[in-house]
Amino acid sequence: MADLSHFDPNGPSNPRNNIFGLPFHEDDARLIILPVPWEVTVSYGSGTSRCTEHVFNASMQVDVFDAEHNDSWKHGYYMRPLDRKILMKSDYLRKEAELYIDYTSKGEALEKNAFMCKSLKEINEGSANLNKFVYEQTLELLNRGKLVALLGGDHSTPFGYIKAIGEKHGEFGILQIDAHCDLRKAYEGFQYSHASVMLNVLEEIPQVNKLVQIGIRDYCEEESAYIRNNSSRVAAYFDKNIKERQFEGESWKQIADEIISKLPEKVYLSFDVDGLDPKLCPHTGTPVPGGFETEQIFYLVKKIIVSGRKLIGFDLVEIGIGETDWDANVGARVLWKLCNLIVASNS
Repeated sequence: MADLSHFDPNGPSNPRNNIFGLPFHEDDARLIILPVPWEVTVSYGSGTSRCTEHVFNASMQVDVFDAEHNDSWKHGYYMRPLDRKILMKSDYLRKEAELYIDYTSKGEALEKNAFMCKSLKEINEGSANLNKFVYEQTLELLNRGKLVALLGGDHSTPFGYIKAIGEKHGEFGILQIDAHCDLRKAYEGFQYSHASVMLNVLEEIPQVNKLVQIGIRDYCEEESAYIRNNSSRVAAYFDKNIKERQFEGESWKQIADEIISKLPEKVYLSFDVDGLDPKLCPHTGTPVPGGFETEQIFYLVKKIIVSGRKLIGFDLVEIGIGETDWDANVGARVLWKLCNLIVASNS
């Protein structure tokens, strides 16, 4: 255990300490945050591969007092250093992906361009290697008895972690907070696209027995058909329907209770910040009007724990970079609350 006798939780954060200014090292921390600086297949805005450092810096302004879970942090939170090789690979392949997307979006035939065929192959191989890296890193932590939070990067980044969770925990469900379904088949030709992550999870990770999506408001016909045809395994709560139910008198508690009833005993949380109202995350890669307030999500996760279900892991992805640190500030506070909630769920 870390020696907290000289740590003042009421004072300013010491930048020499780790995330949130906490004086923990990896060995004595209950929860390890794995930063994954990757955004090769993003479709619109970029910058999320560099958000982890911004979130780390913004975390120094987060008060460690939490009226509901004030002792959670004492179990220890630690964020691993950024892997610069992953970031450099992401930068290189992102440039390749931009050229490829520009070429194919104009209706050009892929097979007629050897360079583009090579680029697509490299991108798909790079994404598969990223999945392997995340899988190995997270499985090792889980096998050491650590709780793990993944901080993206784009929404493709947690695939390897979700695979590791399945091997460690057996059957479980995913609660996905998102403006998008992420159920597209190899979107834009990228096998492990950020827009395909949940389809890849459902097709490749058999331990995921339920996917519950909330806040969805931007999706294609193919995804809509997939949800209808797989209703036993996928439940989607579209933002429009949630809002209309509230307009007609239903409370968020009633809707939250229904959402929770769809989830199994073990729950993994996949949190794309574009599921929030874009005033909270204006520089996320693909912002969409609508979405949740942070308090709604915190309430929902708290009720999941109160219901007796266990939060076994989470990711927080697609945080953007803007002229100010507003996105990172919101991201750091969401990360803090989720860290407290997962530790409380496993104490």
